[in-house]
Amino acid sequence: MTPEFVRRMSAPLPRYTSYPTAQQFTPRVGKFEYAKSLQNLSPATVLSLYIHIPFCSELCWYCGCSTKAVKSREPIRAYLDTLKIEMTKVAAFLQAPRVTHLHWGGGTPNILTASEIGELAKTVRNLFTISPSAEFAVEIDPRSFSSDQAEAFADAGVNRISVGVQDFDPAVQKAINRVQSFEVTERAVSSIRAAGIAAINIDLVYGLPHQTRQSVERTVAEVIRLEPDRIALFGYAHLPSRAKHQSLIDESVLPDAVERFAQSRRAERLLEAAGYIAIGLDHFAKPEDPLSSIRVRRNFQGYTADEAEVLLGFGASAISKLPEGYF
Repeated sequence: MTPEFVRRMSAPLPRYTSYPTAQQFTPRVGKFEYAKSLQNLSPATVLSLYIHIPFCSELCWYCGCSTKAVKSREPIRAYLDTLKIEMTKVAAFLQAPRVTHLHWGGGTPNILTASEIGELAKTVRNLFTISPSAEFAVEIDPRSFSSDQAEAFADAGVNRISVGVQDFDPAVQKAINRVQSFEVTERAVSSIRAAGIAAINIDLVYGLPHQTRQSVERTVAEVIRLEPDRIALFGYAHLPSRAKHQSLIDESVLPDAVERFAQSRRAERLLEAAGYIAIGLDHFAKPEDPLSSIRVRRNFQGYTADEAEVLLGFGASAISKLPEGYF
C-alpha cells in the first residue's frame, strides 16, 4: 500500500466494537422497554454478563473509557451498593437465568479490594446460575495489582485476566501518564498464574505520542516474553473534544497516519512470526486458545468466543443486547 492510499483511507470512524455508536442511544428507549424485553426472554436463554467498574486511581491521558479518578473508597462502596440493586432488579425479570460468560471491565476492576471482589462475585452467583464451564474474565491494571487480589479473583471463579500494557517505552508512558515498567507487569502476570488463573490477555495500543515502529517492536518483543494467550492491538483514537483529559497529550508528537499503519503492520508481523494467529482486525491468539479454533463473535469488549444469545450489562455506561435491541 502506498503512503497516499493509507492517508486517503485513514478517515476516523467509530470502533467496530461500538455498534450502535453512542450517538444512536436516546431516552426514547428506557427502563420500561428494557423490562419488557427482559420479560420476553425464554427460560432457556443463555446469558452473558458484563459489569462495569468506572473508577481508576488516576486517569491515563490516552483513555477513552467511561471512568473517573477517585481518591477515597466512599464512591466505590456506594457504587457497589447501587450495582447490587440493579442486578437484583434485572434478575427478578428473568426465569432460570443461566450464564455462560462473565466479564468485568472498566475503569479498573482491581480498584476493588479483595473483600469487595468476593462480595461482588457472591452477589452475581446468588442472582444467576453460572455454568461450571463459564469463561469469567476481568481487566486489571498491573500497577495496583496485588497477590491478595489475584487470590480473590481466583476464589471468585475468574479464569481469564486481561492485563493493560499499551507500551513499555518510557517516553511514551510519560506522554500518556501511565508509567509502568516491564518488571511491574511481569510481577502481576506471575501472581495471576500463581493463583491458578491460566488464561492471560494483554492489551497494546499503537499510534500513541512519541511511539515509533522501533518502540512498538521492543514492546511486542517484551510482551511475547510474558507468553500471553491473547493480545489485542488497538489503534489510539485521539478525541479530546469527547475525552477532555486527552487534551493533555501534545498533538505534535502523535504519529501520522502512515506511521500508525506501519506500526500496526510491524506488530502484526512480529506476533505472527512468534506463532500467534491473527483474529479479525486487531486480535491475536495462540493456536490452542479457543479464539483461534471456533466461530469468532464480536461484542463491546472486542472479538470473543462468547456464544451467549443475550448480553446483559450492569453499571454506568454498560450496554445490554437483547433480541429486541440494545439498551
